[in-house]
This record gives sequence, structure tokens and C-alpha cells, in this order.
Amino acid sequence: MPPASIIEAVRAIASRVASDRGLEVFDVQFRRESGGMVLRVKIDRLGASATAEESVSVENCAEVSRDLSAILDVEEVVPGGYTLEVSSPGLDRPLRGAGDYRRFAGRRAKIVVRDPIDGQGFFKGRLAGVEDGHVCIDADDGRRRRVPLGAITRAHLEVEF
Repeated sequence: MPPASIIEAVRAIASRVASDRGLEVFDVQFRRESGGMVLRVKIDRLGASATAEESVSVENCAEVSRDLSAILDVEEVVPGGYTLEVSSPGLDRPLRGAGDYRRFAGRRAKIVVRDPIDGQGFFKGRLAGVEDGHVCIDADDGRRRRVPLGAITRAHLEVEF
């Protein structure tokens, strides 16, 4: 089975396992690394996850890992040996699409754009939502910036202490 098909099959199974716990699958990766093949499944909780209590716990990861591993072994979805890793996207999680920018409004982020906007290649500040296909960010320079969603090449939350 090609890697893309394996990823799709794992995502479908992992989504069922995660949804039983009120979680969702954020990402699935299957790649060769120095120690062999690694299957990485990142799970997330719906909502902004602003506090530790609202975030994915170590116990959530362990439960999903145990149940997912059992199903993958029985259904033989992944050929050969591999290491399964189940984790959360992390405090500095990537932002993908308008839903994430809305979901994490009020949180600090860094946004990198394909082509400079007003001479800037990236923006740091507090997310202020999405309007008319633009991410609004209250930038560290004190100005509200509107960044077209289509111009963003990558973005992630910044960790606040």
C-alpha cells in the first residue's frame, strides 16, 4: 500500500478512536527516520485549549495510542515494523486555515507570508480573528494588520508564560 493510502487509512481509524474521547486528529505522518519507520499521529481537543485542563493530556495520548495500536495490529494497516507516536500539536502549534485563526483569537502568533506586505515578510502579535478572507492580527508595532489567508505560507502560535 502506498504511503498516502496508509496515512488515509490510519487517519480514518485514528479519527474514530479519538472521537470516542472527544478529540480529533490534527495530523498523521508516516516516514522513514534513522531508527526506522515512524507513524506519528497528533491529536487535539476541540476549542481554544487556552489552559492545561483544556489541552490534550498525556493520559489522552496514552489511551489513543493503546487503542489505535491494537486496531492497527489487528487490521494490519501498516506493513512491516514501525514506531507509533501519539502526541498533541504542542503549545506552539501550527495554524491551518480560517478556523484555527478564529479558534485562537486572543492568542499570540507569528504569521509568515509568501510575498512581503507593506515591506514585512512576517507578523507577530495577537490574533484578532478573520474578516473577509483576511487574518486580523494586532501586531507588536501597535497596528492592526489584515493578512490575506492565501498569502500565508506558515503560521504558529507563540508560547506565552
